[in-house]
Amino acid sequence: MAPTETDKDSRHAICPLNLPPGDVRLRRSARGDEVYDPLRRKWLLLTPEEWVRQHFTSFLRTHLGYPASLMGNEIAIKLNGTSKRCDSVVHDRAGKPLMIVEYKAPSVTITQEVFDQIARYSLVLNVRYLVVSNGLHHYCCRLEPECDKYTFLREIPHYDQL
Repeated sequence: MAPTETDKDSRHAICPLNLPPGDVRLRRSARGDEVYDPLRRKWLLLTPEEWVRQHFTSFLRTHLGYPASLMGNEIAIKLNGTSKRCDSVVHDRAGKPLMIVEYKAPSVTITQEVFDQIARYSLVLNVRYLVVSNGLHHYCCRLEPECDKYTFLREIPHYDQL
């Protein structure tokens, strides 16, 4: 029996990332390989982007102190009258959006276009931090709305430093 497109996608989804090992749960189902998203509390088809998302959110929680209760995946927003989804949003303790994280598959090069996409989302949520990762390269910038500029940071800050 020839592999299905889902099988091909999931075989290419699992690759080494530039992140510490994470608590990522996998299983095989009738739909194909799946990964568990603890933030959404459901099993999802394993794709390269989902592989990055689950490892990155695990990294934020276990290594940088980001509370799972203040994080959400696939958060819907309205942008210029159209529905969009932020890959992950981190909130402060008062529930205000603080950071947007955009994920790409490891094979996708992070370009200015990716930053432009996430910057548009920040106009809606008015966040202070933007993060982009393809699992191999991670970029974080802090927005300075009072001077209308942004600063790239060397590292992603610990939650208590946000």
